[in-house]
Amino acid sequence: MTYTLTRRLAIVATASLALLAAPAAAQDWKPIKPVEMVIMAGQGGGADRLARLFQSIIQKEKLSSMPLLPVNKGGGSGAEALRYLLDKEGDNHTIMATLNSYYTTPLRTDIGVNIEEFTPIARMALDTFVLWVNADSDVHTLDDYVAAVKASGGTWKMGGTGTGQEDSLVTAMLEKEFGITMTYVPYGGGGDVAKNLVGKHVDSTVNNPSEAMGFYNAGRLRPIAALTPDRIAAFPDTPTMGELGHDLVYWMQRSFVAPKGMDPAAVAYYTSMFEKLSQTEEWQSYMSEQALLNEFLTGDALQAYFIEERGKHADLLNAIGEGS
Repeated sequence: MTYTLTRRLAIVATASLALLAAPAAAQDWKPIKPVEMVIMAGQGGGADRLARLFQSIIQKEKLSSMPLLPVNKGGGSGAEALRYLLDKEGDNHTIMATLNSYYTTPLRTDIGVNIEEFTPIARMALDTFVLWVNADSDVHTLDDYVAAVKASGGTWKMGGTGTGQEDSLVTAMLEKEFGITMTYVPYGGGGDVAKNLVGKHVDSTVNNPSEAMGFYNAGRLRPIAALTPDRIAAFPDTPTMGELGHDLVYWMQRSFVAPKGMDPAAVAYYTSMFEKLSQTEEWQSYMSEQALLNEFLTGDALQAYFIEERGKHADLLNAIGEGS
């Protein structure tokens, strides 16, 4: 099964033009109290790490006149955060860090949320996925992996973040592609997922590189294959699924949105803030080190991207029997 993201130069150009006007509009408004940065995931995972990195850079670079306060609301695979943002209509001091559960959770569960009503702010990057095993495992190749899972008789444990979220979708894609069955073990965040693979409580994961990089550098985890079109620079010896004959590609968006009805001047302020953040040396270095793809997008182009991705995820969920 293929899941790819098409880059549209025209959309990016539109977003760039919108940014030219954003700084001027942003000068008309500034936050008058601390800004709540809602994170629709638990602590320790990729979304949490990134949101707190953004907070740190914003503070160090003095990109906001008021501090940003990260708040984790990962309950119900992000449903808690989505409902919270819904109730914040018209609030100029709340933004939310998203991941792909921004689309999948409303598709899987009737929580009364339509993401089209939220206000797009900025997509900072696209994150990648890698199939991992413990470094002590006898699994060294994708063929080894498939053989080991089949030999386990369904007892092979795949650790992941939440149920019906990105990791479980990728797991379902692998099961369908290779005709294998795994026991999916959900955890509250990507940090816990990686720790449990290191502790051998699960047999494999599909963690984002940023969630597993520390353990990889310490020699505790082994990458088997990347679900990217091209090899990831941080793992030059790790083949892609495509190289191995399997058309499997999946991305994670790392974006920010705001409640419905946010003042346009406030939207311009936050858009400008994240545009400046995207150009900092620290963020550029982090993206390179953690295998993130630089895909900055804002405004109507970002909203169009969200709606398109929601449709793709609806098809994907239905294909694996996870749709509502």
